[in-house]
Amino acid sequence: MMKVTKDRYLQVFGIVAIVLALYRCACPGVAGKAQECAADTIPANDTERLDTITTADILRQVDGAEGYASAANPRPKANANFAGMPHKILSVPRFSTCFPDSQSVHYAAAQRWGVKSVKDRAEAEQRKQELVYVSASPYFCIDKLNNSVPYLVPRAATLLNDIGRQFFDSLYVKGVPLHKIIVTSVLRTESDVEKLRQRNYNATENSCHLYGTTFDLCYNRYKTVYDPRKGERRAVSNDTLKWILAEVLRDVRENERAYVKYEVKQGCFHITVR
Repeated sequence: MMKVTKDRYLQVFGIVAIVLALYRCACPGVAGKAQECAADTIPANDTERLDTITTADILRQVDGAEGYASAANPRPKANANFAGMPHKILSVPRFSTCFPDSQSVHYAAAQRWGVKSVKDRAEAEQRKQELVYVSASPYFCIDKLNNSVPYLVPRAATLLNDIGRQFFDSLYVKGVPLHKIIVTSVLRTESDVEKLRQRNYNATENSCHLYGTTFDLCYNRYKTVYDPRKGERRAVSNDTLKWILAEVLRDVRENERAYVKYEVKQGCFHITVR
C-alpha cells in the first residue's frame, strides 16, 4: 500500500482545485444552475425561510379575514401561511403618563405655529389663505360642531390627516375592521370661546383652539367604515379602538410632531401641532 505524504496530498489537492477553476471559467452556467437547484429545494409556502413578507401579503391576510374585496381578488380568502401575522394590540402603559402635556406646553406651540385669533365665523371664512378647511377626509369624521368651525392651519391639518391614515394602517395590520376617528373640536373663534365659558366655567379664555393649531379626537366613539358588498361588520369595542389610537398618538408624540393631553372628563385626546 502506497503511503501518501503531506507534500503529495497538497500537490493533488492543488491540481484538483486548478482543474475545477478552469472548468468553471469554461462553463460559467454551471454555477447558476447549482443556485437554481438550491433555490428549488426551499418550499414556496415555507414563510420562515423567505427573506421578506410584503405589506400586500399582510393585507391579503387581513382582507381575507374581514371580507374586503379588491379588483385583483374580488373574493379574497384567508392565507393560511400568514394566519399569525396580524400585529398584537399593546396600547400604552398608562394614558395619563404617556400623554401628560400641560396647557402651557400646548399654548406655547399654538402661539408659535398658529394664526391670530379669529373674531367670529364670518372672519374665519375670510381668512382661507391662512386656514385649511378640514371637513371632508377618507380618514376621519368631523362631529357636529357647536363651539368650533372645521378650520386648521396647514401644519395641523396635515398632522390630523396623518393620524387618521396611520390609524387606518394600524387597523389593517392588526386585523381590525376599519373605523374612522371622530374630531369633536377644531378652530374656536373668540365668540365661540365666550359662549362656551358661559356654560362651562372650566373653559379657558386662552384656548389653544383659538389659533387653528389644536383639535380634539374622541376616544369613546368611532365611525364604522362599511363595505356595501359585505354588509354588516363584526363589532369592535370602543376600548379596543382606543388602545390602537393611543399607540398611534404615542408614536406621533415621540416623533415630536404633536403635544397630546389625555382628557378624562371631556373623553378626548387634546392635540396641538408642534
